[in-house]
Amino acid sequence: MLAALLVASGCSSPAHRIKVIGYMPVWKNLRSTVDDTDLGKLTHINVAFLNPDTSGAFADADGPLCMRGASGEDIRYLIDKAHRARVRVLVSLGGGVIPACSGDWEALLQPDRREYLVDNLLQFATDFQLDGIDVDLEGALLTAIDAAGNYIPFIQTLAAQLGPAGKLLTCATASYEGGMIPVESIPFFDFVNVMSYDAIGPSWGVAGSEHATYDQSLAHIATWRERGLTADKLVVGVPFYGYGFGEPYRRAYSYGEILAAMGAVAADGDLIGIAAAGGDYITYNGEATIRRKTRLALQQGSGVMIWEMSQDAPAPHDLLSAIHDVIGAFLPK
Repeated sequence: MLAALLVASGCSSPAHRIKVIGYMPVWKNLRSTVDDTDLGKLTHINVAFLNPDTSGAFADADGPLCMRGASGEDIRYLIDKAHRARVRVLVSLGGGVIPACSGDWEALLQPDRREYLVDNLLQFATDFQLDGIDVDLEGALLTAIDAAGNYIPFIQTLAAQLGPAGKLLTCATASYEGGMIPVESIPFFDFVNVMSYDAIGPSWGVAGSEHATYDQSLAHIATWRERGLTADKLVVGVPFYGYGFGEPYRRAYSYGEILAAMGAVAADGDLIGIAAAGGDYITYNGEATIRRKTRLALQQGSGVMIWEMSQDAPAPHDLLSAIHDVIGAFLPK
């Protein structure tokens, strides 16, 4: 297992531990994702996503109140199996699209309501024996919360409670103006997952471009190092999915679907068709690029984050094994 390799290599301290973080979405048959994943090749799982109800509560006796597609039993099944594999489990808050069941994060993080929300969140982490909390408040919502002066106090309060309890506080962030966590919040996080993908998608981006190039990861690493994020806290996000453009293709594909449709030869590249304005193509990351990005993440950061685990292909062309192989070669013998 990766955890055992890290201990044997002397990389067991929190500041130097190599991270392989896999998000697992609750709306995609969570138990199947857990069972289909080689957990020994991960160090952390982020369960996505948890949101509060309108009062600021996160759970009742039956389980999570706003976690589409998963029950409390499903979450406990994941945590039990992950812990037996020595993988730490965090719950991820928010998400790129806040579901209708969620309360208003902007209102709930106001000073007069924040303490109630934080207390409920910490109780959720305790009740489910979680190893930490990942904050994935994004885009316009993140910007609005920060502009109101409520993002940093929220993060600071969480850090003050989680750290002494031996639990982690992490986040996911984009790398564009208006979508980045404020630099003042960086010291409160144990590490930061940089979402280095989605340069283009079904309704955004420059026509004919690719969505997650190696050069993009280089640029995002440079951006975050300039913003003061140290290498031991920097985790590079990689995609296990792609986007399709043009008449023959769907808007979105998992990596597994790409290989199933196009054959194993697709694992060798990042592109089906020709990337051009008005062209017909699928853009994704194949094995070679994932390996290059993993080496980059180990050289200039502390590991990789994966969105998301249900989208991988079966062995022998699974991207998780490609990541694991690079880490094995990187660790001192």
